[in-house]
Amino acid sequence: MGATNNAGNNMKAAEATYEGFIGMVKVSVPVISVIVLFVIYLIA
Repeated sequence: MGATNNAGNNMKAAEATYEGFIGMVKVSVPVISVIVLFVIYLIA
């Protein structure tokens, strides 16, 4: 029974980690895109 409870807790922790990762990606991709475009502008 203890393993089942721990598995549920682990799943909640995994979902929280995944949601945090997705949120970070949503913010970082546009920022990185702007930096890349700026560097391309400087090179061109």
